[in-house]
Amino acid sequence: MKKQKSKIKTPKIFILDTNVILHDATSINQFQENDVVIPLPVIEELDHFKRGSQIINLNAREFARTLDSLTGTALFNGGIQMGKGRGKLRIAISRGLSSEIKEIFREDTPDHRILSIANDWHKKLLKQTSVILVTKDVNLRMKAKALGIPSEDYTTDRIESIEELYSGKEIVEEVPDELMLNIFQPPFEIPAEKFLKKLKIEPVPNKYFILRNTNRSILAYLDKEMKTFSRVDKNLIYGIKPRNAEQTFAVDALTKNDIQLVSMTGKAGTGKTLLALASALQVRKNYRQIFIARPVIPLSNKDIGYLPGDVESKLAPYMQPLWDNLKVIQDQFPETDKQHQLIDTMIKDEKLVIEPLSYIRGRSLQRIFFIVDEAQNLTPHEIKTIITRAGEGSKIVFTGDIYQIDHPYLDGQSNGLSFLIDKFKGQKLYAHINLLKGERSALAELASNLL
Repeated sequence: MKKQKSKIKTPKIFILDTNVILHDATSINQFQENDVVIPLPVIEELDHFKRGSQIINLNAREFARTLDSLTGTALFNGGIQMGKGRGKLRIAISRGLSSEIKEIFREDTPDHRILSIANDWHKKLLKQTSVILVTKDVNLRMKAKALGIPSEDYTTDRIESIEELYSGKEIVEEVPDELMLNIFQPPFEIPAEKFLKKLKIEPVPNKYFILRNTNRSILAYLDKEMKTFSRVDKNLIYGIKPRNAEQTFAVDALTKNDIQLVSMTGKAGTGKTLLALASALQVRKNYRQIFIARPVIPLSNKDIGYLPGDVESKLAPYMQPLWDNLKVIQDQFPETDKQHQLIDTMIKDEKLVIEPLSYIRGRSLQRIFFIVDEAQNLTPHEIKTIITRAGEGSKIVFTGDIYQIDHPYLDGQSNGLSFLIDKFKGQKLYAHINLLKGERSALAELASNLL
């Protein structure tokens, strides 16, 4: 009997849209043995993004440098091998819209030129291999599928499910009273080993617990070494007192020096930004400066250049919510109080800085308490860029609502905040808390739940 020859797996061909490269400048390296094709209209579009200080501008420049380092004309012909066990990289030259695309879509746009190239490649190689258009633009994916072209999202940094995302806390019912009393009374802690043997819980470093039985309820914390359960008390932080269990947990994580990375999620009004700011002010002596920043996501995805006025007046509306939270904290004290005046002094001396995220780039992050608000509008690559710049003695806090995303190419599973929570769970330097209850007002909570 003749031995059957093993079938050689034919590499697929992935055609990348511009937004994939702006999302991740290293995306061409994520397709294993498969070939990657960059349509020439993508290069043209990237050229418009080279200037600026946003992450997408940095990605456009980084990708341009990557292509520039590849010498020879093979990039425009048969392609260049990207490494051992990897596929080829090739640039596809556009010769205008094909008659089929022109007939259906009429308008000559970069998207339609990319679609035209994908359509030509798909038809030419239909019997040989799979040609797949990769784009984060859902409308372009729909157009491709209407033409019979396989199309998919860029999912390399996408988590599986936001419903199963780590919440940072666990409620444990029917806890034996002898265990509860050890935490309820001095020394307010109990060896974790003794606790874990009697109760079925998921042990995770820096995890928080609500422990209950018929007699009492206690808030507790499992330390980073998972050796001790200790009691967590509601502490006043710069005039702000936590109003529920999750806020109490958040304050504890935000004020612990050995937890260098904290993330907080929750809907509007749960106190994410307020607690982060108050905690930073409470522990200010441990840090050189407090930075508070947020990404600028213009309405209708228009550039801020269309707004009237100078740069400061254009950016002011995006930064105003941060100033509003700071004013709430300041108003906890009379104007003559040192705590009230200290905030004005810190702003004047640039010990407390509120700026767009792009303005923070390039600053030294040594001994900085760095708060990044609206982090759900960041890509995983942007989150990585921020964290990897953290200097010695710094603490980074990300806050956001993963169900309220303004970025056109991100969703609950692909945004940087969800990615961070999924990847950092279990790390000793990290803690996360999902805030549940809105505390802004009864009306605000009702609107958040109903609308």
